[in-house]
Amino acid sequence: MKFSVLIPLYNKAAYIGETIRSVLAQTFTDFEVIVVDDGSTDGGGDVVRTFDDPRLKLVRKRNAGVAAARNFGISCATGEWVVFLDADDAHHPRFLEFLVMANQRYPKADTLATDFIRIPDSSTDWPPAWPELRSAPDIEHITDLPVRWMSGQTLCASSVAARTERLKGMQPCFPPGESCGEDLDLWFRLAEQAAIALVRLPLAAYRVDVEGSLTAQPRNLELAPFVHRMQSRALSGNMTDSQRKSALWMVAQHQLNLARHALALGRRVEGLRWLLRGRRAASGKRWWATAAMTFLFPGPLVKNWDDWRVRRATHPMSVPAQERK
Repeated sequence: MKFSVLIPLYNKAAYIGETIRSVLAQTFTDFEVIVVDDGSTDGGGDVVRTFDDPRLKLVRKRNAGVAAARNFGISCATGEWVVFLDADDAHHPRFLEFLVMANQRYPKADTLATDFIRIPDSSTDWPPAWPELRSAPDIEHITDLPVRWMSGQTLCASSVAARTERLKGMQPCFPPGESCGEDLDLWFRLAEQAAIALVRLPLAAYRVDVEGSLTAQPRNLELAPFVHRMQSRALSGNMTDSQRKSALWMVAQHQLNLARHALALGRRVEGLRWLLRGRRAASGKRWWATAAMTFLFPGPLVKNWDDWRVRRATHPMSVPAQERK
């Protein structure tokens, strides 16, 4: 079982060294590292060349965005599995070892992943202080990703591996030109074809801006392109009934998000429109809570609540996902 660890690089010279070191320190050693320099201008490629390891490959291309860089890296992969890792993130030394365990437990899964921890971009604690690991971790078998996702964010771009053969048959895996939700698009398409094996241990570290807020969205509130594509696939007739139901239910959850964002911006009529579009979720508490906000809560109160929820969810010491509302 060989892994191809794919790292897209664009102007991350300050981080790429630590990221590569986290891969070269893996206890499972049958891997290659493919760094795709997407036209960096800060000398990141020079940092990569300081490493003397035959498993490390640096390829350069004209800048075209992270999606194109990942697609190009997939085409270069020679391993059985492609592992995704962003240039400012890191893997636990046993990350690949536990992916092997997940594959052994669920050999028919085409996607392997682990839990992850969020680290503030300003943190000096890097590499992170990893939690103590169990020798026999829980491995979750996910067959309905949309439903699982809404109980807590399940995957991030640095915690996932997928079968190379599957990926090469899906090219372009990442939508060219997109840099928001382009990874989610792939995770959900993969999950529609085969199950996911998720190691319930945080073995990837993901840098985040904890000051970010979901209410700081563009004023032109629209569904993300990957959500539109999910909706189109669900309505195409090519999904099973259960897949179609789950996909449309998740689309409705995104419509509820937009309803709340509109309310936070003081655009109550637009919020009502999104609430009605998300009526497929009307059987759940979240729809009714959003309805109450639409008719009863002033915009500033919704914004304060949404900002608090985002800070709570993205804080590195946040509560378990299943406790969030």
